[in-house]
Amino acid sequence: MDISIKRIHFIGIGGIGISALAKFLRAQGVEISGSDIAEGSVTKELKEIGIQVSIPHTKDAICGQDLVIHSAIIKEDNIEVQEAHAQNIPVLSRKESLKMILGNKEVFAVAGAHGKSTTTAILSAILKDASALIGAESKEFCSNTRALSGNRVVFEADESDKSFLECNPTCAIVTNAEPEHMETYNHDLSQFYGAYESFLRLAKICVINAEDSFLGALQDLGNLCVRFYPSKDLQNIRYIVENGMPKTQFTLTNANKDYGTFSVYGLGEHIAIDAALAILAASQILPLNEIRKNIQDYCGIKKRFDILTQGECVIIDDYAHHPTEITATLKALKKYQELKGAKQLVAIWQPHKYSRIKDNLEGFIGCFEGVDSLVILPVYAAGEVAIAMDFATLFARYNPIFADEVKRMGNALYLLKDSQEIAHLKEGIIVGFNAGNLTYALRGGI
Repeated sequence: MDISIKRIHFIGIGGIGISALAKFLRAQGVEISGSDIAEGSVTKELKEIGIQVSIPHTKDAICGQDLVIHSAIIKEDNIEVQEAHAQNIPVLSRKESLKMILGNKEVFAVAGAHGKSTTTAILSAILKDASALIGAESKEFCSNTRALSGNRVVFEADESDKSFLECNPTCAIVTNAEPEHMETYNHDLSQFYGAYESFLRLAKICVINAEDSFLGALQDLGNLCVRFYPSKDLQNIRYIVENGMPKTQFTLTNANKDYGTFSVYGLGEHIAIDAALAILAASQILPLNEIRKNIQDYCGIKKRFDILTQGECVIIDDYAHHPTEITATLKALKKYQELKGAKQLVAIWQPHKYSRIKDNLEGFIGCFEGVDSLVILPVYAAGEVAIAMDFATLFARYNPIFADEVKRMGNALYLLKDSQEIAHLKEGIIVGFNAGNLTYALRGGI
């Protein structure tokens, strides 16, 4: 990074990705300020650590900084962008800033449609000397960022806007390359897969899930490539509950090498896959005994198999919003149901974005097999124009409950329709699948 840059202002600093960069650069010795349209938990956290945050946006926040960086949703007509131009201050988007920020760092970058936040958080637990920039809150350090002054960085790389191509990966880890965010790639698979291949070719080391059809077919990447085959390399997978916490144990082999047995927080084969990818990446620089010890510090991330209550009614918040993710989580939850001896498994689904439902409709229709009850909430549109969909007919096989709202009281959930209570959930395992605002209801409004 250019050492002449001493002061940086972030517009949209309350965003998960922007706030991570702000905290990271502050640890690197840069003076940070920021602004956002409204107060939130992230802006409050930033203020608590001494970062000046203006609410709402104001041109007065621009006062001779060396650089302004803004989130993807900020447009050219933003009052602070306009003021920065008036003061001849360079303005970059988050995507454009990554090459500058990470250009001289040793970056362990994790990409993929599913599992990248979990893999990044597990890897950050293993690599104790690395800063960590994650697209979710790690429960290990109660933040989306561990900001250190050193040169090594664990980074959750984002394919949704192609910004993963700007992150200077030393080691590129790809969990899978299932098509998502296709609007970024003009709905062209060749562009989508080409971006992933370019990402891998940027790195000196790559670690890939070679059972992904696209990743497994890649040849001659020109770097050290660790090819991981879950069905062959993961053995003796078993699930336990230890001190009330669910864990997955497994033995890992790869390329005829026995890595030994590991235990990691969380349940499911997908957790073992994420952990194995992190272990294989970390093993390039750390001994296995240190990896085995450090991985025990991973204690989950917020909104990923996030157990909110224990006892007769177990409430779980989960970020799964794609059929593949929901299927994987439900498979793990059936194991958890057996371990807990729970009477029922209830899924509350808040569909996220009409475009995603339309693009993956058959997958959504089939992914809830095995639940004892399905609750469907209104679509969280995320700014999209509504598309007419007959959910009652499409999901009739589940005899779903349609509710407008969920309210938590104590360790129970109440379902409301037209402001009237229609059901009361007070036992078994209840999981809320959402990338919207259901998470707050599940937490009692917190």
